[in-house]
Amino acid sequence: MATILSVGKAIPENEISQTTAVELCREIFSDSFKDIDRLLTVFSNGQIEKRHFAEELTWYQKEHSFEEKNDLYIEKAVNYSVEAVKNCLSNQQILSRPVSFEEIDAIFFISSTGFSTPSIDAKIMNQLPFKKTTKRIPIWGLGCAGGASGLSRAYEYCRAYPDSVVLVIAVELCSLTFQHDDHSKSNLIGTSLFADGVACTCIAGKSFNWKERSKLAALPEIIGTRSTLMKDSEDVMGWDIKNNGLYVIFSRDIPAIIKKWLKPQIIEFLNEHHLTLNKINHFIAHPGGKKVIDAYIDGLGFTEEQLNISKEVLKNHGNMSSVTVMYVLEEYLIQELGQNSDFGIIGALGPGFSSELLLVSWKG
Repeated sequence: MATILSVGKAIPENEISQTTAVELCREIFSDSFKDIDRLLTVFSNGQIEKRHFAEELTWYQKEHSFEEKNDLYIEKAVNYSVEAVKNCLSNQQILSRPVSFEEIDAIFFISSTGFSTPSIDAKIMNQLPFKKTTKRIPIWGLGCAGGASGLSRAYEYCRAYPDSVVLVIAVELCSLTFQHDDHSKSNLIGTSLFADGVACTCIAGKSFNWKERSKLAALPEIIGTRSTLMKDSEDVMGWDIKNNGLYVIFSRDIPAIIKKWLKPQIIEFLNEHHLTLNKINHFIAHPGGKKVIDAYIDGLGFTEEQLNISKEVLKNHGNMSSVTVMYVLEEYLIQELGQNSDFGIIGALGPGFSSELLLVSWKG
């Protein structure tokens, strides 16, 4: 078993309203689509009000090389990660006493929006006083599923090493991948959804006495995980990597896939733990977009209320790929929405096409 002890985030400083983003896209895409005004309604229909980007709006009005964008990714990823780690280990809304850097045994680093060797986690360790023997596990390419996948892999690490304390850092600077020469509808829709964000989650093995550190009456304990790949679905979501960088692949079929494909995966997963879907009190869901949230409700039978936190995160931050589920998770902790013995699912979907699910139970 492993306990989710704390979450901290770093919010990029450039807040951009959806109205402003619409005007930017009108300027860039107006020559590419004859029906641009009709297509731009996707911005208002998505129920996103604002997002946060790594750069000011004027930066996105100009074209930039892959090298320039990736250099910015490395610089920003390190700075935001350092902030998120500090916020996680000393989150005063969740922790009664901070977790020290020296207590961390392993760091899982999750990202899909830039490249670095040595990986970003090494650069973070050079700025913060972690012990030199802290293990580093960088994971790249899981997209929107990456945050949940990182939590799953951290859980498995804690099962193997029950005395350990582990960090999962997720960094997605989606805006830095924006392509001026991509005049596809996928790029237009992606531009209406994706945003930048960074978050860090601290997970402790079962031998760690979390009650000495937490202000909360109950914390979610991870009791099982499930990773599922849909065969021959590589064209549903991902990147097309070209000379100019990363070009988004984003299928319009994703909501339909969720309705038909995801429910059987969840039912099978819960059956392994002798549970049924009606026993799940909380769905800590990565909100891919409004249509994705609607598909969770229609396809899985969750209520509007159970998706409220996911909808609020989407409204105020957009889709930050792997990071988003951690923003949702932090709100669950801060608002103390889970009560002792409640069950919940942490879930996200990503390239592959794939799902990552974690079963949690709140323990007091």
